[in-house]
Amino acid sequence: MVKLLWGLIKASRPRQWIKNLSIFAALIFSGSLFDPISQIKTLQAFLFFCAFSSATYLLNDVFDIERDKLHPFKKKRPIAEGSVPVSVATAVALAIIGLLLPLSYKLSPAFFFAALTYLVLQLFYSAYLKQVILIDVMVIATGFVLRVYAGVWAIDAHLNVWFLLSVISFALFLAIGKRRSERTLMESQAARHRETLLHYSENLLDILTSMFANSTWLTYAFFAFLQPPINARSALSNFLGGLELPFAEAKYLMATVPLVIYGVMRYLYIIYEKKEGESPERVLLTDRPLLIAVLLWLVVVVGIIYYLGA
Repeated sequence: MVKLLWGLIKASRPRQWIKNLSIFAALIFSGSLFDPISQIKTLQAFLFFCAFSSATYLLNDVFDIERDKLHPFKKKRPIAEGSVPVSVATAVALAIIGLLLPLSYKLSPAFFFAALTYLVLQLFYSAYLKQVILIDVMVIATGFVLRVYAGVWAIDAHLNVWFLLSVISFALFLAIGKRRSERTLMESQAARHRETLLHYSENLLDILTSMFANSTWLTYAFFAFLQPPINARSALSNFLGGLELPFAEAKYLMATVPLVIYGVMRYLYIIYEKKEGESPERVLLTDRPLLIAVLLWLVVVVGIIYYLGA
């Protein structure tokens, strides 16, 4: 019983819940970070998506059980190795969805729509869409976008369209990087593990990776540049002991663009030189320079929005 329970926890992939932190983007960029009601709603949205994503991981492993047995790492997953029966995994996943999906409607009808769309999309992905070239990476990217908008709709916020475009570009960048790393990892067994990898030539993957790497930092730069100038006269003056500065009003969010560019460059290095990228959440947690860059970006963003803009 203990082994089964531990297997279910592992199969739920709690490490991948880090993806659901994107739900907090709306809380930060909408200026509601310190609003208690928005905090509670965003936390609830995060927990809902952790449960829903775990349910989809269980169902995905059920669909992919034979392919996972051929994978050097995925063959150790509880369902593929047999420590969690297919029937149990399916029952648990359906129970999570059946119990929590109606409750998500109470948080927000729009959030319920985002969660339902995510679940339906992931179900179709596991059953068929992962076998369709290009559509498969678009579905993966859509999952990231739905997480962001779930956070937006949970607190009834509004985000700049350029931020949405940067999220889409970033999500596609990660998805293509995932395919690039899978092809490198599997090599001769690529087609047996995932048929679509046959159609993703190295040249195509390199072009797509480059395209979305560029669009990620460019769209973010547009988002930062088009944000209203922040009047930081009082904050800077107090910090510097009353000294008046000529750049008291400026688009300070542009200062975060170099961090985003570095993050994109570092991830490219991870994909091409370290031959990793198949698991973005593992990369983020294990690559120290990238983790430091992400945390520094977060600190600077919060500092600019909530300190300089105060």
